[in-house]
Amino acid sequence: MVAFEVPEIDYTRYTNRQLAAVPLGVLVVALLIIGGWYVATGAPVDPGLDFTGGAEIRVAVDGSDSEAREQIQQTFDPAPETIRSVPSDNTYILSFQTDETGVSALETQARDAGMEVESSYTVSAAFGSRTQQLAFGGVAFAFLGMSALVFLMFRTFVPSIAVVISAFSDIVIPVALMNVLGIELTLGTVAALLMIIGYSVDSDILLNNHILRRSGDFYESTHRAMRTGVTMTLTSLSAMVVMTIVATLFGIQLLAAIGTVLVFGLATDLMNTYMLNLSLLRWYKYEGVAN
Repeated sequence: MVAFEVPEIDYTRYTNRQLAAVPLGVLVVALLIIGGWYVATGAPVDPGLDFTGGAEIRVAVDGSDSEAREQIQQTFDPAPETIRSVPSDNTYILSFQTDETGVSALETQARDAGMEVESSYTVSAAFGSRTQQLAFGGVAFAFLGMSALVFLMFRTFVPSIAVVISAFSDIVIPVALMNVLGIELTLGTVAALLMIIGYSVDSDILLNNHILRRSGDFYESTHRAMRTGVTMTLTSLSAMVVMTIVATLFGIQLLAAIGTVLVFGLATDLMNTYMLNLSLLRWYKYEGVAN
């Protein structure tokens, strides 16, 4: 069995400003991306079929990828909003802004063109709008509940706000990367964002507890927390990478999107916990009100 040893980082080489500069800089860039996306599209991230309503059909098309895409564009009226290929076979997942009645016509068009319709489903616009409100409300409630719990646990401003800022950044950065990579917001990716909140709070509270509530030197406590926290996060990160690769190869778009968001979220959590959160804790311990 391969043993993994978390290296001990010499944090004394870096000032608090140096440690916080990188995660805060990445957070600012992420906020600019989300803000620009909102100005351009009216939404901070592109909503998927679950939230906008419409139809999705999966068809098998013979020929090369370019020939299949051209045939799809010529076959359907209205043209599909998105065309996603499944690498494992010659199938394509097509999404349309249409209602339940329209999907029957789309299936007929596909069969008339010699395509095999493997599956289809529809979501009404009204149902999608209600689902979107519930999803956003769930994320907001989870974040606010987490914030309140953290303040109740530590009862001091700086350690508590350090956890909240880290968790906020852990959500914002993956959302910005979703825009860059063209990953839509669906029920699956919302679930991934909720999981990221849980991962973030777990690693940040672990670090805070070791530094503030356990005996030992600041850096000794930090390394002790890192041995557990980094190992857990890297284990989860490795599992998500494998899941994302396998889901992509087999064309399971939902799992691929969830895995991608979790990979970005977990990587962001490592940066925020052991750079941003730690710099705030060190300032609090040696220069802030704790002195």
